[in-house]
Amino acid sequence: MGQRLNHYVERLNATVDWFVPEKLKQTPGMLQAVRMFLFSHLFGPILGHTITLSMLFLRGGADAAWWVLFIAITAFWPFAFVLRLTGWYVPLSLLSIQNLMFCIFWGCYQYGGISSPIMPWLVTVPLLGFFYLPGRSTRIAVCLLIVANLGLFYGLYDVYGFHKTVAAESLVILGLVSTFSASAYVSMMALYFANIVYSQGELEREIGQHQATERRLRNAAAQARRALAAKSDFLAKMSHELKNPLNAVIGYSEILIEDSDEADLQKRRDLDTIRDAGHQLLRLIDTLLELSRLEAGKAELRVEEFDVADFVEQLVARARPSVTARGNELILQALPPGRMACDMQKLERVVEGLLSNAAKFTQNGRITVSALIQRGTCTLSIQDTGVGIGQERMANLFETMGTSADETSSKYDDEVRLGLPLAYRYCRLMGGHLSVASQLGRGSTVVVSLPTQPRRAEEQADGGIEDLPLAA
Repeated sequence: MGQRLNHYVERLNATVDWFVPEKLKQTPGMLQAVRMFLFSHLFGPILGHTITLSMLFLRGGADAAWWVLFIAITAFWPFAFVLRLTGWYVPLSLLSIQNLMFCIFWGCYQYGGISSPIMPWLVTVPLLGFFYLPGRSTRIAVCLLIVANLGLFYGLYDVYGFHKTVAAESLVILGLVSTFSASAYVSMMALYFANIVYSQGELEREIGQHQATERRLRNAAAQARRALAAKSDFLAKMSHELKNPLNAVIGYSEILIEDSDEADLQKRRDLDTIRDAGHQLLRLIDTLLELSRLEAGKAELRVEEFDVADFVEQLVARARPSVTARGNELILQALPPGRMACDMQKLERVVEGLLSNAAKFTQNGRITVSALIQRGTCTLSIQDTGVGIGQERMANLFETMGTSADETSSKYDDEVRLGLPLAYRYCRLMGGHLSVASQLGRGSTVVVSLPTQPRRAEEQADGGIEDLPLAA
C-alpha cells in the first residue's frame, strides 16, 4: 500500500513539475512555491466547481451571475499553461489571488450577502499568499489586495445592498458544500505542502550525507598524498643507501672475476652470478626510484627532436643479440620516414624494456617490431609469440603490486610488474598511452602511441589520449 501511494505521489509531482519553467527550477525555495501554485491551480478549480454545481442545482438554472462565477473559477486552469510558456510567476500569482477574491466576493454578493456560505473561502487568500509568494514585499501586496477588495465589497453593499437570489433554507445546503470544499482545499494544500517539505528535508539530509562523504574523501585523499610523499621520500633515501653497498659488491665481483683462474669455471660462474644479480638489483632500485618520482609528480621531461626510423633501428640492433640468443627471429618491418619530439631517453627506456620482456618470454619464436606515423601520432608496436598473459591478469597489469594466479602468467607478471607500470607511466607523462593485448600461450602485442609534438600542459593534465584496449 505504501509503495503504491509513493508511486502516485511521484506521478503527481512529475505532472506538476512538467509545468515548471527551467529557470524557476534553479532555486529550491522558489521551486517549492511554484509547485504549490501549480498544485492549487490544477486541482483547486475542481473543488470550486462543487459550489457552482450546487448553486445550479439549488436555483434550477443558470443566469448571468452564475456564468460569471463559473468562468472565473474555470480561469484558474489556464494559469498553469501560461506559467509554463512565460515564466512570469510573481505577476501570475498576484493575478490569481485577485481572481480568487473576485470569485469569493462575487459569490457572496450574488448568493447570500454578508452571511454567504462562500465567505469562509476568504481565509484561504492569506494562506495562498504565504504558499505562493516567499518574498516579503509580495506578501504585503497581497494584504493590500485583500483590504482593497473588502473596501470595494462593502462599498457596493452600502450603495446597492445584496441580491436575494437564494432562499435562506437553500443557503444551508450551500454552506455545507462550501465549508466541506474549503476544508478539503486547505487540507489538500497542507498535505501537499507537507509532502514538499518532507521531500526537501530528505534532499537536504542526502546532501548533508554527500557533503560528509566528500569531507571524508578529502581527508582520505590528503592522507594518501602525505603517505605517498613519505613513501617517495623513503624510497629515495633507501635507494641511495642500497646503491652504495651494491656498487661495492659489483665492483669487488668484477675485480675477482679479472683475478680469477680461468680454469676454475665454477668459481667464474658464481662470480658472474653475483655480478649479474647486483646489476639486476640496481636496475630494480632505479625503477622503484623513478616510479616514486612519477607518483609524486616530480618527473621532468627533456624534449628533443629525432628521426623515428634511426631511433627504432638503433634500439633493435642493440636488442638483437639477446633476442636471437633464445632462438628467436627478430623482424623489423619497414619504417616510415618522419621525425618526432619527446623525451628520447624515456622513450628509449620504454622500448628497450618492452623488447627485453619480449625476448625473455619468447623462445624459438618470432618478435616483430613496427612503427607508424599518422595524424600527428607515432605508434610503435612490439609483437611476440611467447607465453602470453592470462586475461585475469590484464586488469592489474600496470599496477606495481599484484598476486599470482598460475605459474605461466605469474612468472610473466612477476618479472615485468615494475617494468610495465614504469613504461605505462612514462607514456602517460609524455601525453600518450601504452596498451597490451595478449592471449595465454599465443603471445602478446604491446603498442606505444605518442604525439609527434609535445602536448600543451592542460592536455597532459587531462591524461593525454584515452587508453583503448587492443584486440587480442
